[in-house]
Amino acid sequence: MLTRELMGRLPKAELHVHLDGCLRPDTMLALARQARVSLPVSDPATLRKFMRVDNATNLEDYLRRFDITIALLQTPEAVERVAYEMVEDAARDNVRYLEVRYCPQLSRVGGMTLEEVLDAELRGLARGERDFGVVTRVINCSLRHYDPAVSLEIAERSVAYQGNGVVAFDLAGGEAGRPPGVHKAAFDVAARGYLGITVHAGEAAGAESVAEAVHLCHANRIGHGTRLGESSRLLEYVRDRRILIETNITSNVQTRAVSRASKHPVRGYFDAGLNVTLCTDAWLMTGVRLSDEYWLAHTDLGFSREEIDRLILNGFESAFLSWPARLDLLGRVRDELASI
Repeated sequence: MLTRELMGRLPKAELHVHLDGCLRPDTMLALARQARVSLPVSDPATLRKFMRVDNATNLEDYLRRFDITIALLQTPEAVERVAYEMVEDAARDNVRYLEVRYCPQLSRVGGMTLEEVLDAELRGLARGERDFGVVTRVINCSLRHYDPAVSLEIAERSVAYQGNGVVAFDLAGGEAGRPPGVHKAAFDVAARGYLGITVHAGEAAGAESVAEAVHLCHANRIGHGTRLGESSRLLEYVRDRRILIETNITSNVQTRAVSRASKHPVRGYFDAGLNVTLCTDAWLMTGVRLSDEYWLAHTDLGFSREEIDRLILNGFESAFLSWPARLDLLGRVRDELASI
């Protein structure tokens, strides 16, 4: 019988989670004191409740909470601390592989360079990997509202850091009215540099956004993809090429991409043979961890233990790691799943 406790014991891969969405409330308070930044509330429990987004009207409204955390990520020490604590928190949830995505441009308000931001993030993740045994990698994001020249610079830095732990390039931010193809030059650089590519698409815009991500931006994976089903031909194309859909059930409910968890299209995607896995998007804003998402998939969408194991394995199989490294992880995870 499946239980929430069992979900916590299962080994998992977290492929879609944002650094600026995973700060601990007590860390936020400490960083705010250091930076002399005022927060809306002054105790961890109340701050946790405030940061959880339960009343957003759309994606843009949901993203406003990130303005609070980004203001606290303006020094190397802050970025390194948050990255390290993410690995510790992931380990507590039996996450064995963690891809952390962040737009380094967001931490340049105080004068840091892109390199300084990336170095701090990578230091924190490396320390966490040593201390907690979670394999970690970085996905660099640009944002849709940026000038394409900024995206190009981030993509170039990402390629330069490929051997140091950066494995992919992404585009995030408000999607409606901002097609990903505007940033095609940056994606071309990432593709020529042999980086993995994932694109936030099909969350606040329709299937045409996913199509641009795939056809113009070289996407190997799609973040959210909630509205992919609006085009049956595109759905089949994505299915046949095993393009992974990074599914975020709770986040999609919060941003009004779906009305409630039981209506999420991931059930239909899985049944149609698509390559899908579960992710969290932002631990602080969603108020969930990866085990919670798998439990939700079981309780609200009827995923069986066998199907949950398949979702988990899809995540490891589609990780932005070398194939030998993936095979090694997969072998260990399969054995562990079989033993639980």
